[in-house]
Amino acid sequence: MTDIREGIRRRTETPKGDMRDAFSIDVDRILHSRAYTAYIDKTQVFYLVGHPGISHRVIHVQLLSRIARTIGRRLGLNDDLIEAIAIGHDIGHPPFGHDGENYLGQLCEQAGIGQFRHNIQGLHALEAIEKNGRGLNLTLPVLDGILCHNGEMSEIAIAPDKAATFAALDKKIALARKGGNPLPATLEGCLVRVADTVSYIGRDIEDAITLGIIKRQDIPRDIVRALGDTNGKIVYRLVDDLIANSTPHRIAYSPPLFKILEALKAFNYEQIYLNTRVKAESEKIKTMYDLIFKRLVEDITEHEQESPIFTEYLAHMDKNYLAAHNTMEITRDYIAGLTDSAFLKLFNDLYVPRIV
Repeated sequence: MTDIREGIRRRTETPKGDMRDAFSIDVDRILHSRAYTAYIDKTQVFYLVGHPGISHRVIHVQLLSRIARTIGRRLGLNDDLIEAIAIGHDIGHPPFGHDGENYLGQLCEQAGIGQFRHNIQGLHALEAIEKNGRGLNLTLPVLDGILCHNGEMSEIAIAPDKAATFAALDKKIALARKGGNPLPATLEGCLVRVADTVSYIGRDIEDAITLGIIKRQDIPRDIVRALGDTNGKIVYRLVDDLIANSTPHRIAYSPPLFKILEALKAFNYEQIYLNTRVKAESEKIKTMYDLIFKRLVEDITEHEQESPIFTEYLAHMDKNYLAAHNTMEITRDYIAGLTDSAFLKLFNDLYVPRIV
């Protein structure tokens, strides 16, 4: 089967003549997008902490890009394709990280427009929301890699599903909407998917230590012996193992180190991600999501032209976007694109009385 990287395609073909190669163009388009700019104020794990040293999503995607490209060079992979997938992979995350994703997902299901999944929303943002609804017209391999990333899963080895058409990508999107987990079409996409965990697992520990949620000595001794007790040591050990065990056909860990990584991930979930201190404000965020979604739907339905969803969003969108999306979908898209602070400001503007 033809390698997807060799038959580079966009949904709309463009004239030749750019000095950059196709994936380099995609990197630049993502870097200059509004959605990429929003990363700087979107939650990675910890929200509402007010600490300048805690990771936001912009740090995560840059760490992932750096780690994946380090491995990719040793494996002879395409540097620009890796970077484009890495910096674009979390574009679809709404305000307040995975908690926000869950709350927006519940609202979308209640509204009859299906579950909200940040990987699908990322593709939607890049193809149908950016540039006022005209989209960035990215290449198939980049879109495929963004759709098929999954940092929540751990896989000891992964090989690409080399389906190389937009029809195949659309089938993968349909599968993902049903809760499926489609495989990337390129080895670069596989690498970004695996390296996603490498980029956050140790960094989240450092952030949790900084915030006093855990202590370094809490990390289990068997994990420390195998990986070390700092982010730098953990990343180096995992990267070294991936380079040693991957081939031109798959990205893979050694079984002993993969077992340790699974144990570290379980530790992070128990001690950090599900920690009651981390989730202390979660119910308030849920209430804010409920109220904002309801109000914005009402504003669109009642044609409240002074509403932020009109003045800040719909007034600038292309007529084709407006024709293709219903009220619930427009509300979803607007909320998903907000930063954390913009979300809080929107709530205040809609529901908190102002002194005049």
